[in-house]
Amino acid sequence: MNGNIEILNYIHQNSEMGRDTLKQLINIVKDSGFKKELKSQFDEYNKIYSESEKMLSKLNKEAKSIKQLSKISTYIMISLKTLTDKTPSHISQMLIQGSTMGVIDITKKLKEYKDADSKILKLGDKLLKFEQKNIEELKKFL
Repeated sequence: MNGNIEILNYIHQNSEMGRDTLKQLINIVKDSGFKKELKSQFDEYNKIYSESEKMLSKLNKEAKSIKQLSKISTYIMISLKTLTDKTPSHISQMLIQGSTMGVIDITKKLKEYKDADSKILKLGDKLLKFEQKNIEELKKFL
């Protein structure tokens, strides 16, 4: 087994988490420049999410979504962390931490599944580069 389904499901879940997180934060953020950045990141996560879903469908597999409990706990965590501090600096810090974890995880997955289909690896690399870009863009708001 070359891990095509495993890495695609990871990419799908990672982009789903990014999408869900940003959707929640876009509704919290007041700063228009920061909101624009978050919407741009949301759109890119959405593209990666859709691409991974299409690739899984071509393999006759259904995409595995994030478990509902994880979604709820993430929602609550974001709500708590932004309860008293909704500044772009604080939210950027939160997102940088999340993207850093994403960089680490996708790097490990790309090494673990290095024999996966080249199109899937390309999508994984796209996610990696996107996470790295997000970190750099968010640093501007610290």
